[in-house]
Amino acid sequence: MKKMIFSLVVIAALTTTAGINAQAEEVVVNKGDTLWGLSQAHKVSVDDIKSWNDLSSDIIIADNTLKISNDEVYTVVAGDTLWSIGEKFDSSADYISEKNELTGDIIVPGQELVIYNDADDETKETPKPEAKQETQEEPKDQNPSVAEASASATSENDVAEKEVAKEFTVLATAYTASCEGCSGTTATGVDLKANPDEKVIAVDPNVIPLGSKVYVEGYGYATAEDTGGAIKGNRIDVFIPTEGAAISFGKREVNIKVLNES
Repeated sequence: MKKMIFSLVVIAALTTTAGINAQAEEVVVNKGDTLWGLSQAHKVSVDDIKSWNDLSSDIIIADNTLKISNDEVYTVVAGDTLWSIGEKFDSSADYISEKNELTGDIIVPGQELVIYNDADDETKETPKPEAKQETQEEPKDQNPSVAEASASATSENDVAEKEVAKEFTVLATAYTASCEGCSGTTATGVDLKANPDEKVIAVDPNVIPLGSKVYVEGYGYATAEDTGGAIKGNRIDVFIPTEGAAISFGKREVNIKVLNES
């Protein structure tokens, strides 16, 4: 039997006081600032700044707030996942991940994510009317406008749906192998200290057999490789290599899809 890997269960009152809100990136004008200087600092053009702020001249006033991007930015709060943020803003987890060049599904409170910008909205809306006129009599599975609009957002989900053995809600926490006294080796023998990029979860083998491939909302594809004393019933622990990120993951209810069982 392996030594128990330290589990970081965050027991805290997670409250969200802010409403569902995304806003463009802004700066407060300081004394001596110029449009040219702000454009250089933020790698945008003077004309863009003037357009985004409806300015008719190059004069700006100290203490005024100016938009310096047309990207709409959302600040992550406790309990958020890429999936839930996508639901709030009628987007998709895949699109948000690609837009922000994320390498995984893990996000932390306080992190700022670009949700969309004006150019993206116009691009998405432009083809819809024409596609609808050309294909309105065709079956849904032959409608090219639907296929094009949702291809990137659903490709991963389509694969998962075809392989799903079961799907249910679990209470998820996070753990790390980098604690004092931790062996860093899972119940199935995976050395997490030597392989910190492994996507692994701890499970109750009576609910999810060890070796099962799963898809965890807000974490991504992983393998059930570990167990834990507190992981009983519909509970999982997701492995995150750094302690800070594991603590930030917190304690949340997530949807899990078991893709196959061994």
